[in-house]
Amino acid sequence: MTSRRSQVIQPFLAVEVFQRAQELEREGKDIIHLEFGEPDFETPPVIREAAEKALKDGRTRYAHSLGLVPLREAIAEHYRARYGVTVSPDQILVTAGTSPAMLLLFSTILDPGDQVLLTDPHYAVYPNLVRYPGGECVLAPTSEEDGFQCRPAEFASRLSPRVRAILVNSPANPTGAVMTGASLDAVARLGPLVVSDEIYHGLTYEDAEHTILEYTDRAFVLNGFSKAYAMTGWRLGYVIAPREFMRALQTASGNFFISTNEFVQWAGVAALREAGEDSRRFRAIFDDRRRAMIAGLRAIGFGVGAEPTGAFYVLANARHLSSDSVSLAYEILDATHVAVTPGAAFGVNAEGYLRFSYASSIERIQEGLDRIARFLATRR
Repeated sequence: MTSRRSQVIQPFLAVEVFQRAQELEREGKDIIHLEFGEPDFETPPVIREAAEKALKDGRTRYAHSLGLVPLREAIAEHYRARYGVTVSPDQILVTAGTSPAMLLLFSTILDPGDQVLLTDPHYAVYPNLVRYPGGECVLAPTSEEDGFQCRPAEFASRLSPRVRAILVNSPANPTGAVMTGASLDAVARLGPLVVSDEIYHGLTYEDAEHTILEYTDRAFVLNGFSKAYAMTGWRLGYVIAPREFMRALQTASGNFFISTNEFVQWAGVAALREAGEDSRRFRAIFDDRRRAMIAGLRAIGFGVGAEPTGAFYVLANARHLSSDSVSLAYEILDATHVAVTPGAAFGVNAEGYLRFSYASSIERIQEGLDRIARFLATRR
């Protein structure tokens, strides 16, 4: 019998779909992957070269448990230059991806029974990360009619003495919604700690994104290199935290992970200091794909009432096809060999929707939508 803690972890449906897609690929099927948030670009050469140099220089040993000082300095410089906020390198913990940062963070700030407010829809693994240390999720609904915008008033109506933190994600996965500065400011004023997942910063297509640190210092920032720099497999992320939490975070990280790969951290330094033009180029390409995906989905009958303005996802309304998004996603995969993520992965409010990632080329996106269009014509 497994522990009670392990039993609260629900399967990650995007991964489940991906694994089924891989099985079909091993059978020789041509799968179009629209289920994963993984850029199809090569990691920029300047980043790869920095990693190669670090390896040649023997940078393969344990690193400082907080992360390399040059990387933490580069992160602090980035937040100062981009947002005008002052962060000390001593307030930064570098991790092997953003997910470990979230696990450490919620394990540090939550006691059993503490609550975290978050939106519905939300990133699929948030509830698992909150429940694992004994926390509870309190959901604040967002709607397609409102552009899936996070509404601080919904959070305010659910406040109680048990609420330890408010979790926001902007740009958001799965909706692509971007919070305004005014909304972030309103959330910061509600009282609890704020956890701001900023992993999709650098991927906004209309108004600029804001960091929660512009509005409060009682906040944690989660960020990393996977999305904006096409570094998913490098597993490099970080958390920025108030000083009073840093010792506990560092102690937990040192015990559980010892340190993050040294040579990968040197690649992160190069990303922040030398790959800005590559990141801006990626963003422009994503914007073109975004427009193509929205138009293509609408053309074949999916509802896109709220156009995403950040990240690289469209949460498309498929309720006219099925109320069971999991079955529909697998039906589409088996019939068309196009992988998409069921909305049920992202909360009750996303059931009946499908998430389409536009991290693939326009050609692959169009081919995938054409296959689905032919399938839907037959299915009707």
